[in-house]
Amino acid sequence: MDPKPPLRSAKLTGNRQNSSSLLSKTLSDASTQNLSSILNNPHVSDSSWSGWWSSSSTAVQIPDFAPLSGTKTTSGGVEISRSDFASYLTSVSDQYNRFEDIRNHSNNERSKDSKDDVNYASDCYDRVGEALVECLKEVPALYFKEDFALEDGGTFRAACSSVGDNDVLQEKLTQYLDVVEVHLVKEISLRSNSFFEAQGQLEDLSLKIVEGCGRIRELKEKIRVLDGDLVDSARQIQELKVTRGDLLALQEKLRVVLYVNQSLAALKLLVASADCAGALDVTDDLKHFLNGDQLTGLHCFRHLEDHVAAAINSVNSILSAEFLRVSVNDAGEKDAVILSKAKARIASPGTEEDNDEYWDQEDTSSFHDRLLPLIIGLLRTAKLPAVLRIYRDTVISDMKTAIKSVVAELLPVLLARPLDSDFKSGDRIVDSDGGGSSLANKLRNLSSESFVQLLETIFKIVQAHLLRAAEVKKVIEWMMSNLDGHYAADSVAAAIANGALTAEISSAADGQSGPSSLSTRKNLIKVSPATSSSNLSKNFRADVLRENAEAVFAACDAAHGRWAKLLGVRALLHPKLRLQDFLNIYNVSQEFVTATEKIGGRLGYSIRGTLQSQAKAFVDFQHESRMTKLKALLDQETWVEVDVPNEFQAIVDSLFRLESDSEDDNHSKSIANSYNEVVTSSAEQVNNTKTKNGQAKSSAHLISFRGVGYHMVNCGLILLKMLSEYIDMNNFLPALSSEVIHRVLEMLKFFNTRTCQLVLGAGAMQVSGLKSITSKHLALASQVISFVHAIMPEIRKVLFLKVPEARKGLLLSEIGRVSQDYKVHRDEIHTKLVQIMRERLLVHLRGLPQIIETWSRVDETEIQPSQFAKSLTKEVGYLQRVLSRTLHEADVQEIFKEVTIIFDIQISDAFAHVDISTPQAKARLNCEIQHILGCIKSLPSAKLNIESGIPIAGQLEALVKRISSAESDQ
Repeated sequence: MDPKPPLRSAKLTGNRQNSSSLLSKTLSDASTQNLSSILNNPHVSDSSWSGWWSSSSTAVQIPDFAPLSGTKTTSGGVEISRSDFASYLTSVSDQYNRFEDIRNHSNNERSKDSKDDVNYASDCYDRVGEALVECLKEVPALYFKEDFALEDGGTFRAACSSVGDNDVLQEKLTQYLDVVEVHLVKEISLRSNSFFEAQGQLEDLSLKIVEGCGRIRELKEKIRVLDGDLVDSARQIQELKVTRGDLLALQEKLRVVLYVNQSLAALKLLVASADCAGALDVTDDLKHFLNGDQLTGLHCFRHLEDHVAAAINSVNSILSAEFLRVSVNDAGEKDAVILSKAKARIASPGTEEDNDEYWDQEDTSSFHDRLLPLIIGLLRTAKLPAVLRIYRDTVISDMKTAIKSVVAELLPVLLARPLDSDFKSGDRIVDSDGGGSSLANKLRNLSSESFVQLLETIFKIVQAHLLRAAEVKKVIEWMMSNLDGHYAADSVAAAIANGALTAEISSAADGQSGPSSLSTRKNLIKVSPATSSSNLSKNFRADVLRENAEAVFAACDAAHGRWAKLLGVRALLHPKLRLQDFLNIYNVSQEFVTATEKIGGRLGYSIRGTLQSQAKAFVDFQHESRMTKLKALLDQETWVEVDVPNEFQAIVDSLFRLESDSEDDNHSKSIANSYNEVVTSSAEQVNNTKTKNGQAKSSAHLISFRGVGYHMVNCGLILLKMLSEYIDMNNFLPALSSEVIHRVLEMLKFFNTRTCQLVLGAGAMQVSGLKSITSKHLALASQVISFVHAIMPEIRKVLFLKVPEARKGLLLSEIGRVSQDYKVHRDEIHTKLVQIMRERLLVHLRGLPQIIETWSRVDETEIQPSQFAKSLTKEVGYLQRVLSRTLHEADVQEIFKEVTIIFDIQISDAFAHVDISTPQAKARLNCEIQHILGCIKSLPSAKLNIESGIPIAGQLEALVKRISSAESDQ
């Protein structure tokens, strides 16, 4: 520190006075602290200061100072000069000189002892902490714990455990305290040098701070003077320029206010006049202002966003209502025309149906022109997807209402017509209350023809509505994807882009309101054009196209549901209809499903399921009734041959022609149609024959297939007719082809089994009243079984045309087993015929011994065949006549071949033991054998032996030779 710090005059202001007082207080406190520290410095000897401090001759007498007098300045401060401190300097000059001498002496001594001080400081540094270590050694660790408290019981007992007397304890504690204090003082003395060095540095820092603050004040004053001299004029120019810019911005803002105000007035007029395109143009301009910063801070337009939103909502309402009116509600006129024509056809059944097109080119073009501006407007507001959802619900409701209106309009007219004979007596369902007033019962009371007319009218109404919906879909798809070269292409593209952005903004701001939604919209507008406008357009297009397609799908589903409901009301009646009547309903339903699926582009699973279930119910009911009828016919069958009407021959001819057609053309799909055409043409030929000549023969004795005639009984013809009906079911109900084949196989199995029970098992004697089962019965049964077995491959070809490939293998194996059963049955009948002759032979052989006993008599002159031979050959001849008239020649030959073998063996065995020792016996035996051989040679089986060179009856002929050789020997 300088011994004489310089004093300088200064112009003291109020702030400077405060700063000086604060500094004076800081120095006063520092001096007090320094004095106490100096007095307690352990490193300074007492003799150095005691003389100066205690000597009365050197004591400084503090003079009394009068207040300083100074001249006041204009700013309110006091001007102080160096002369004001003259009296003070005179009074302290002697003491100050003495202080300077002492301090110089001290500095000299300090320089001499600097090395000693360094060594001493090093020693002190090394000894830092030793006192505390010694303290810890002398005082137990118990007393240094953080939670040490003698009032604690455990601590108190631990402290007193080694001391028995309280006085001793107090003395010990006092000793511990003294030890700690002594060691603490030592530690403080070791660390005192650093403390005093820091104190000195703090004093120097305080002085430098005071000096720096003064210099800062001077710089501020200089800058203030320079501002006034150099910068004020330039700043005024800048302020005037800013003011001019503010005025221009205000003028522009006022113009914007005027334009927005006029736009709001025009917007109200445009919305009121339903000019949606103009209103949307205005709203686009206003949204442009809202999205920008032109209207920021204008309180008068704080509700502008709400006004624009309300106007857009009004425009959306107008566009939505007009879109629904054009696309849906205008279809009422077309419905009325269709209904009037349907009523006219019902009133005049001979009226031909007109095939007017629902949409011509002019109507389509006009319809497109009406929809185009509406769709563009809805695209601009991004409301087209939402309106399409409303449109979908409206189309569904309109479809249901239209169908309901058709039923309500036509049902009274159809019920007024006379009933036809669709049902058997008792099949028609009547209302439980007898009134039949419910809609469901009115529908059930309709004849099949009337119900078909109702369905056809509904079909036309639904088709008209769906075609209108399809046109709407086509227009939207055309606008969204392919407008190149159209005059509205640019408008549509801009509308799609604007709508996509609006939709994204609405989605992002969903759940927000006020400033947050506005800021969100501004951010999206800034980001979208550069990053994701194409993606937004793609997503928006996809949303529109999806909702557009869903509307048509929903309309088709609604129509399918109503149609299925109408079919479901009559679900109990349809299985009982005639095949043609059911097919009329099924076909019109199938055409309806196909047409609606083509328009909607989606399969109608519900209506197809309903049709499938009703068709299956029809097949099941028809099969059940036919099985019942066939069982009754078989039980009543007397197995008498009947003539074959031409209609049955026509069925067989159709099967034969189908085979040749399939071999020539190899078009399996045309076989079913060929079958229907052949049956129809044959039936027409039969009717024409009856018409031209009432006496003409309309039946034949045999039914012919592939040039082979078959004798038939009544149940066989009925079975053929039923098989023909099943083929019709298979052709017209291709989805149930597998079910029909199963029913056919079930019927064939039942016919085969029941025929076997009635004929071979002689069951006909109990159920039909036959006295016996004759060979004639067996032969006719064989013919029927053979005929069914013969036509089975052709039936299989026709039935398997509609069967899926996956199921053909199983069905083929099953029908193969049925065919084999028929073959086995036929063979069993032939075996039964052979067995009959064998049994008759055995019966006659029982009486042969008595006849042989008479052969030795000599009184008889004429040798004739015995009764055995005559009866046997007579029965064989009868069987031959019966079988030859009924069975095929090949079957007769095989049967009599077996009979010949049995006769040869059995008769040879019987005659081999005859005693032919007498000439009479030899002659009679020879006569018997020759008679039997003549009968055998006259049988059809003899041709087989002649052709093969095998003897007809080898054993009998050998016996004749043996007899002849015996006679020659005699």
